Amino acid sequence: MTAQSPQFWRDDRLPQLELRRVEDGRTVCYAPHSHQQWSLGAITDGHSTFLYRDNRYPIQAGTLVLMNPGWVHACNPVDNQPWAYWMLYVDTDWLTELRHQAGLLPTPVWQDIATPMLNEPRWYDGYCALAQCLIDPQRDLLEKQSQAVLYLTELMQHLAQQPLLQPTLVPDQLRQLADYLDEHAASDLSLDELCALSGYSAGYLIRAFKQHFGLTPHAYVVNRRIQLGQQALKAGTPIAEAALDTGFSDQAHFQRTFKKLVAATPNQYRRSVEN
Repeated sequence: MTAQSPQFWRDDRLPQLELRRVEDGRTVCYAPHSHQQWSLGAITDGHSTFLYRDNRYPIQAGTLVLMNPGWVHACNPVDNQPWAYWMLYVDTDWLTELRHQAGLLPTPVWQDIATPMLNEPRWYDGYCALAQCLIDPQRDLLEKQSQAVLYLTELMQHLAQQPLLQPTLVPDQLRQLADYLDEHAASDLSLDELCALSGYSAGYLIRAFKQHFGLTPHAYVVNRRIQLGQQALKAGTPIAEAALDTGFSDQAHFQRTFKKLVAATPNQYRRSVEN
């Protein structure tokens, strides 16, 4: 694997965590997308622009970026300037339980985090130490688990001191429609079908859905298909089979879309560095 290729670390013994390393960010460009996991990134070199919902933030080496599950975002090069980063994807249910056990949530129900960035050396240095621990094949499983739990618990306690994020009220029709798209993402859906389900006109549906979810219904479905494709690839499903199972017409279409949203090919993503 070349230094320019994105590298993915996974360990079946730690299914709650996935780590991505990019050493030359000029080679990876993202379309706006979202993840099911809570995501935490560390800029290790250079600078970039962090698009997070409707806001843009300049970021540079030493910055941590935080992304709630389902929130649309993208980070891309600035004028082809070099930059590098780590990205940690944390299972949302696992992190929710961690926050609940630490007394930070009254019930084990996910609550979005308001903070989009941190520039404090303590959290950046701790992140880099955790990343190095996770990818080191010489470190014991117990050490990796302990360091992850300790760092994330302390970070969640720190973030709990920040102003609370007021939840966005999503109309029931749109929430139910998003759930329907999640369940039927691999199916051939039509706008007429979605209008009938929601009771909205086509134009209003598209505008309202994008306002609340950051993506049009079609882009939301495509994003969900890629998420399903990532799950299939991690489970060892062949690329061609994953493409068809997730609703793409062929492998080539799947590969183009995957590269656009994940900034890696399906084969690069599947070929992770494991212990």
